[in-house]
Amino acid sequence: MLEPRYPLYIANVAEAPNADLAVLDKYSGRAATRVAMADAATVERAIAAAAAAAPAMAALPPYKRQAILEHCVARFRERAEELALALCIEAGKPIKDARGEVARLVDTFRIAAEESVRIEGRTVEMEISERGHGYRGVWKRVPVGPCSFITPFNFPLNLVAHKVAPAIAAGCPFVLKPAAKTPVGALIIAEVLAGTDLPEGAFSVFACSNEDAAPLVEDERIKLLSFTGGAVGWDFKARAGRKKVTLELGGNAACIVDADQGGKLDQVVERLAFGAYYQSGQSCIGVQRILVHAAVYDALRERLAAKVRGLAAGDPKDEATFIGPLIDEAAAQRLEAWIAAARGAGARLVAGGTRRGNMLEATLLEDVPRHCELQREEAFGPVAVLQRFDDFEAALESVNDSEFGLQAGVFTDSLAHAMRAWDRLEVGGVVVGDVPSFRMDNMPYGGVKGSGLGREGVRFAIEDMSEVRLLVLKA
Repeated sequence: MLEPRYPLYIANVAEAPNADLAVLDKYSGRAATRVAMADAATVERAIAAAAAAAPAMAALPPYKRQAILEHCVARFRERAEELALALCIEAGKPIKDARGEVARLVDTFRIAAEESVRIEGRTVEMEISERGHGYRGVWKRVPVGPCSFITPFNFPLNLVAHKVAPAIAAGCPFVLKPAAKTPVGALIIAEVLAGTDLPEGAFSVFACSNEDAAPLVEDERIKLLSFTGGAVGWDFKARAGRKKVTLELGGNAACIVDADQGGKLDQVVERLAFGAYYQSGQSCIGVQRILVHAAVYDALRERLAAKVRGLAAGDPKDEATFIGPLIDEAAAQRLEAWIAAARGAGARLVAGGTRRGNMLEATLLEDVPRHCELQREEAFGPVAVLQRFDDFEAALESVNDSEFGLQAGVFTDSLAHAMRAWDRLEVGGVVVGDVPSFRMDNMPYGGVKGSGLGREGVRFAIEDMSEVRLLVLKA
């Protein structure tokens, strides 16, 4: 179970000025714990502490950064079941998915530990013309300085890890605001960090109101803002001033099933069901649009429908549960309305569609018109739509007919089609032979168009959290 109270952390130190935030068990709807909330003055203290800590963090040798990250890896492994249960309760994440996210938390910090001693520069050839004769050049990466991180509810551990671990590796102090619906995982990470040798003021972690969080976006002492969430990120970018900004803003990921997959449909269906419905579809790269070649459409539709109907829904603490609750009832009501609108526009319900509170059945529809929200917007729930195609090029065009561009999946045995998809699809990543939901924590991850800008994946985040500094020597 969760602790009855959790503090906030300011300048590495736990404080409990109040217990104003009730964190709900997303399945029962009852308060599971209470968390301290930061006010505007506390946010100011955190930013000031991060700014003051910047020189000490920059001076922290790579081997010490590595040791801190390795300490975190060891503590997370020791507390793995506690972390998984916290996820299960505060996010409603099925316990098997929760354990998987804890494993990814460990992976992300482990990768950061490895990368922390590999932040290297290179020489620059200056004698490219007579004017450069006698000069030598070399560059290195230096920390960008204090960072602010704002993270969403759906991956309360791993999306925090993808900001915190690279910051430590790069030598950047930071201020983190986790989602108010799911702050516990981030606060446990902060508790672990408080037991390390990080310099005073290196980190602060707290929940606060959106109004009090405004300086995390606007304050000029912050040198980088990294935000994962919705379209409000573009407003943050406009308000951020001169600081670096990285954004991951979601998507409505598509997956193409080519004509040559007839002999592999069982495997394809297994992966589609996972990609569309794992953690109740609350993933930025969850499968939402499934484009299937006419040659295999009917057979795939039948098998996928049967698979979807058989997905176990219920208490996320039950080991058998695959579909747990959505984050709140409003999210389920929104999707229920989108399903009704699609059906009213001519779509056919293949499976699911029933809501009870914040529980929504795994739902599959077909022939959803292009103007409907389920085609155009991010569902962020256990809903996917089937679409038939006859021409691979037309399927690529259909995938690109979206405001989003995070990742896409392609099931094909054709190397030509795989390469064509990689060339043509307007997304941050193309996954061939699997669903777009696949992610390893060292790969470059991010989107284009409405899905954001910049890349995560530890090494790529470190690059964003550092700057190139050149040295020129005249002989």
